[in-house]
Amino acid sequence: MTQPELAAKAGVGLRFLRDLEQGKETLRLDKVNQVLQLFGHQVGPVPLPRHMLV
Repeated sequence: MTQPELAAKAGVGLRFLRDLEQGKETLRLDKVNQVLQLFGHQVGPVPLPRHMLV
């Protein structure tokens, strides 16, 4: 699948998809999840184990 096809299928812009693939640090999680839903995944907050808390 090409980037333009994936962007269209996920309902996001091509620029957003390219930023996601390149690891841009500031992306909207709702849009990230739109892409991930195509693969049966999502991003969300997960509690840290106690030993990792500062």
